[in-house]
Amino acid sequence: MGFWQDKKVLITGHTGFKGAWLSELLLARGARIFGVALPPEGDDSLFQQLRLPERMQGAFVDIRHAAALTAEIQSFDPEIVLHLAAQALVRRSYQDPVGNWSINVMGTVHLLDALRQMDKPVTAVIVTTDKVYENNERDYAYRENDPLGGYDPYSASKAACELLSTSWRRSFGGDKLKIATARAGNVIGGGDWSEDRLVPDIIRALENGKSIEIRNPASIRPWQHVLDPLKGYLTLAEKVDQATDGAFQTGYNFGPEPTDIHTVSTLADAMICHWPGRWIDASDPDAVHEAGRLNLSIDKARNELGWKPVWRFEDAIDKTVHWYHQVAFGADPLELTQAQIAAFEAAR
Repeated sequence: MGFWQDKKVLITGHTGFKGAWLSELLLARGARIFGVALPPEGDDSLFQQLRLPERMQGAFVDIRHAAALTAEIQSFDPEIVLHLAAQALVRRSYQDPVGNWSINVMGTVHLLDALRQMDKPVTAVIVTTDKVYENNERDYAYRENDPLGGYDPYSASKAACELLSTSWRRSFGGDKLKIATARAGNVIGGGDWSEDRLVPDIIRALENGKSIEIRNPASIRPWQHVLDPLKGYLTLAEKVDQATDGAFQTGYNFGPEPTDIHTVSTLADAMICHWPGRWIDASDPDAVHEAGRLNLSIDKARNELGWKPVWRFEDAIDKTVHWYHQVAFGADPLELTQAQIAAFEAAR
């Protein structure tokens, strides 16, 4: 708990799947947290299931509204900022590209500009994605110094956030404003109820006794349990905040071990080993483009931050399906989540 005990931490996107897990993780570490985000989508959000509205401070703010965001930041006066708020769905970014860019890029501009105006030192970790790289669809683990790119609006907007963060750090950074970025792979875990996302779609099909429709069974992704990259974000924030020489203010990949990078069909097969069902190939040759192969090198985070994944692919599948299965039969989501966090912390 040491570093995080009573630390004032602002989380953007705390009502989302990763934001809710991060909030619970920081509460367990004794931090004083405040969240800014849009209201959660749906009545069954993890944010509600963990009863976070009763257990943490926060405000519903659209990060595209600079004045409202700045007011909340100045009022809370954070020491650490973890920026997760984003439009995070590839296919939705095709449907509303302008909204996607406005949220992801201008929302980040508004956040960084509000931090620039603070009168005290602050450390910010800007969360992007493994999709920021120029993807050549080859068997290659992308490293932090590889060219940025992005085919679809979501991926390109997140690559732009990387450039934005670097520019802001060079232009306005220093002892008062420290900025790093975190690029994570495909996360899974209990409590993700998003539409048009693989694991929630599988769970909904299993709960209803329906066949699971898989759009891209041959696509390869760096799967990992959500707690692993979140631990990476916290490790990075701690390193950046404590450094006195500008160290660690750069981008870091957080992904699984190389042997835990698998196809979508492998993930589906692994899940139905724990919760019986069947999947069918629902590939659409006319569907919008999505990356076929994603792979990250985590050597930099391992060597410079001392971070490494805790739960392997099989563990992540087991923990994820167990969470959903137990909740489906009446278990308390908060107790399940806290138990998994305790097990994760003990294992690391």
